[in-house]
Amino acid sequence: MNTRWKPSVTVAGIIEKEGRYLLVEEHTPKGLMLNNPAGHLDPGESPLQGCIREVLEETAFHFTPTALVGIYLSRFLKPATPDDPDEDITYVRFAFTGALGPFEPSRQLDTGIVRTLWMSLEEMRQSHERHRSRLLIQCAEDHAKGIRFPLETIYTDATVFTGGVVP
Repeated sequence: MNTRWKPSVTVAGIIEKEGRYLLVEEHTPKGLMLNNPAGHLDPGESPLQGCIREVLEETAFHFTPTALVGIYLSRFLKPATPDDPDEDITYVRFAFTGALGPFEPSRQLDTGIVRTLWMSLEEMRQSHERHRSRLLIQCAEDHAKGIRFPLETIYTDATVFTGGVVP
């Protein structure tokens, strides 16, 4: 019996201010690691909605995407633990850039997020051993190169919002 390959879809905010990028420091099985504000796309939301939600949940900043930086594919071989078997995971990441909005100082950050921080590209390159994802630096470098695609590049059919029912 063949099983269908199902990549894990994630979204990320690539947010730059005065040459520095907004990152999160988070607890992982490998210790404290750095990442773009990012997370998994939830059922019933578009990639754009997912990115807005993830940036808010992980940084307490409101975020308005203005462009798609890119769509990225990466693979992670997760080793077995006493509770879980090994896992071969392929990620598809939609990375957006945009405008940072108001900050909610009383908002609790997602479980595992320790803090937010701003880093230059050079600081990110020097901390590569602490990157949760190899895509962290690639997305920032593409942003710095000026790579932008219109948000309309990504189409989300209405059935995503209606649970598969044709409106």
